[in-house]
Amino acid sequence: MLAVHLLAFHFTKLKEDQIKKVDRYLSQLRLSDDVLLDVTARFQAEMGKGLARDTRPMAAVKMLPSLVRSLPDGSEKGDFLALDLGGSQFHVHWVKVFDDGKQSSQLESKSYPPPKEVMQGNGAELFDYIADCLSDFMETKNLKHKKLPLGFTFSFPCKQTKLEEGVLLAWTKHFRVRGVQDTDVVSSLRRALQKHQDIDVDVLALVNDTVGTMMTCGYDDQRCEVGLIIGTGTNACYMEEMRHIDLVEGDEGRMCINTEWGAFGDDGALDDLRTEFDRELDLGSLNPGKQLFEKMISSLYLGELVRLILLKMTKEGLLFNGKVSTALLTKGKIEMKHVSAMEKYKEGLSNTKEILTELKLFPSEEDCVAAQHVCSVVSSRSAKLCAAALAAILTRLRENKKLLRMRTTVGIDGGLYKTHPKLAGRLRRAVRRLAPACEVRFLPSQGGSGRGAAVVAAAARRLAAQRRRLDAALAALRLPPAILRELRDKMRAELEHGLKRETQAQATVKMLPTYVCGMPDGTEKGKFLALDLGGTNFRVLLVKIKSGRRRSVQMYNKIFAIPLEIMQGTGEELFDHIVQCTADFLEYMGIKGARLPLGFTFSFPCRQTSIDKGTLVGWTKGFKATDCEGEDVVDMLREAIRRRNEFDLDIVAVVNDTVGTMMTCGYEDPNCEIGLIAGTGTNVCYMEDMKNIEIVEGNEGKMCINTEWGAFGDNGCIDYIRTKYDREVDEGSLNPGKQRYEKMTSGMYLGEIVRQILIDLTKQGLLFRGHISESLRKKGIFETKFLSQIESDRLALPQLRRILQQLGLDSTCEDSIVVKEVCAAVSTRAAQLCGAGLAAVVEKKRENRGVERLQITVGADGTLYKLHPHFSRILQETVKELAPQCDVTFMLSEDGSGKGAALITAVAKRLHNVGQK
Repeated sequence: MLAVHLLAFHFTKLKEDQIKKVDRYLSQLRLSDDVLLDVTARFQAEMGKGLARDTRPMAAVKMLPSLVRSLPDGSEKGDFLALDLGGSQFHVHWVKVFDDGKQSSQLESKSYPPPKEVMQGNGAELFDYIADCLSDFMETKNLKHKKLPLGFTFSFPCKQTKLEEGVLLAWTKHFRVRGVQDTDVVSSLRRALQKHQDIDVDVLALVNDTVGTMMTCGYDDQRCEVGLIIGTGTNACYMEEMRHIDLVEGDEGRMCINTEWGAFGDDGALDDLRTEFDRELDLGSLNPGKQLFEKMISSLYLGELVRLILLKMTKEGLLFNGKVSTALLTKGKIEMKHVSAMEKYKEGLSNTKEILTELKLFPSEEDCVAAQHVCSVVSSRSAKLCAAALAAILTRLRENKKLLRMRTTVGIDGGLYKTHPKLAGRLRRAVRRLAPACEVRFLPSQGGSGRGAAVVAAAARRLAAQRRRLDAALAALRLPPAILRELRDKMRAELEHGLKRETQAQATVKMLPTYVCGMPDGTEKGKFLALDLGGTNFRVLLVKIKSGRRRSVQMYNKIFAIPLEIMQGTGEELFDHIVQCTADFLEYMGIKGARLPLGFTFSFPCRQTSIDKGTLVGWTKGFKATDCEGEDVVDMLREAIRRRNEFDLDIVAVVNDTVGTMMTCGYEDPNCEIGLIAGTGTNVCYMEDMKNIEIVEGNEGKMCINTEWGAFGDNGCIDYIRTKYDREVDEGSLNPGKQRYEKMTSGMYLGEIVRQILIDLTKQGLLFRGHISESLRKKGIFETKFLSQIESDRLALPQLRRILQQLGLDSTCEDSIVVKEVCAAVSTRAAQLCGAGLAAVVEKKRENRGVERLQITVGADGTLYKLHPHFSRILQETVKELAPQCDVTFMLSEDGSGKGAALITAVAKRLHNVGQK
């Protein structure tokens, strides 16, 4: 027993001594975590250089766009062929993808080892060989009678401008085929396939093996957004935000980037980490100075690296008694399979002795321990360098998503990863240390990059079909210039009908006189009250106007909610609520005893016979209070004040919010004669020549006309541009058949149009995996503010997905892109429709003045106009296009409905005083 313990102690001591000796000799190959973090930082910098247009030509890491923009969503189905060229074997696969809810697939494969003369011959021979192998496979599987889609995994760096095209940049690994570099490899494959008249395939996708691996694993785990290969070569891909990829048009969504990280360090960035053995190996390779990172990691080179180290140690007398065998001098005699065998847990030492003996080295126990440790140091460095670069990718993904911590999956493949006994564990441990904020699942690829190519082809076919159906759904929302001109002309005709006595009754655009006959001239002064009713909130304001050189407007206001039961209760309840709020404000401001002049902004269509008389034509925007339509709203307000019997007010004017907006901007710019509201509702007013207003007595001067253009089209004249979604929204509204134009242009309805489109697309299986959630069934979930957020240029895709999740919509990245596209189509149409209507108004103003060219200012207000990221720009561009002889300045109103009502009251008072004098 003592002898056994002494022997074990002796062997342990011997092993420790040999390991220390090797560690001292190979200290340069042992990388600390600090060094690895530095490698991570260097690789992050290289990624940035490869993505940017200006620095990409100098970047060693090329960051090639793969044109793969989406991961599998589980709805792919059908039979697909896949070719896989890149390693020591060429594979042909037949993949059946089942749409059974389980995301299952069936794979049948055959391997064909390409001869050396093919791998280092000419291009025609290579692609003929590939076509011959495919023909043989299809013959074996009885597939020649079918036309099948095909994905081609081509594991060499290619520049792609289409998913089904790829220009070879350079051969790597042990391939050196002449006449292929700088040509499209898919075209070469198609030419070779044309020689086989009995084969009918459609090449849909060219992918790198890393991309294929990511797609294969993404089919099984939708968190997978990184693909990693550690085999004959090494490389990685990941899903990058489109806004960061300068080489590809567009900012929406993500695209898979093939990093081609094997070339990391080709510019000298890793020279301080490369050892004399790395340099010697590189000089003896087929591509000296290229793929330097790959030569420190992949199985094609690690065996040779071990040989070079053992050779030098032997020459220096540290191993095998200094005796070098012919085999040890021969390049390629130690392969990766030998390294893996020597590092096995239990039989590693016996394997080492057997392998070294085959090399005629006659090793001692000490020699076996040392050789085994050389293998361990070399493969450990390989795993750690991979981990350092992978940590850079994971950190970039996390930062792109703006997350403190991230869970993700890395799809992984390659002979070295799969067969080496310890590399996978070393890689995982190093990644945990280098990217501690990332919780990473490493998912070995089932079916490899070949199955991935089939999945890419399946996804490409699915996306192409979805794109056709999506375009068809959104086509009805697109308004070509000719249609916009027609709408402008129809609006212009309706404006004229509304002004004429004989046609006004039938006109949908009612052209209501406001009896506002003057604009501010700067002499207005005093204290005024303003009431503002038009949305879900009601405001009371005290406005102080100063005239003269230091003219100014000061405002104090308070906002009060209007409960739904008041909005849709009785008229008496509504006006009592308004007076209650007014009393609270007067008490709050300490002015309850003062009888101040008041302007009442009432943002609903009224027929006026004077500035302080307004008969409600009809409610809009969700209001339905009874016993109001056909009544004078000023009288109803006065009666409510009398009922309360606490205070008295001098009600001077009842105005529309558009008129208030025009007056507010007119106070700053005398050229402002048009007011536009684009918010919860939409409307326009403008100053019309009295001689053109047949429904009002008098021909001198001007009067502001409230167009009430929201009802444009209620006679059916724009039905040809209304979609089924517009009709569904109209039918579900409080006033079916009314305000049709407003329902296509205002914030109150745009979100509901979006919801109807999303429901339709989901029913077609184009969104949310075909599942209509309870949230999507709820009317009103898409408010205007969400449309503005979703369409913001500053909103990254992960943030968009979070917004949709807040709305109860569990979306993929692709779903999020479609939602944004739908929102953009709906809001663009709304802006163009508003622009067409406004072009009709400015053209009328130009003709009224009888000028060749008109310069005019439009005062604009409303949440849609102010807050939506693109609405105002598209509206202005449409006006410019449809009214080219008008130079229109758009001025943003500052509180038109409050300040404007006070200014109208002040102008009315001024004009009244002038009339008295």
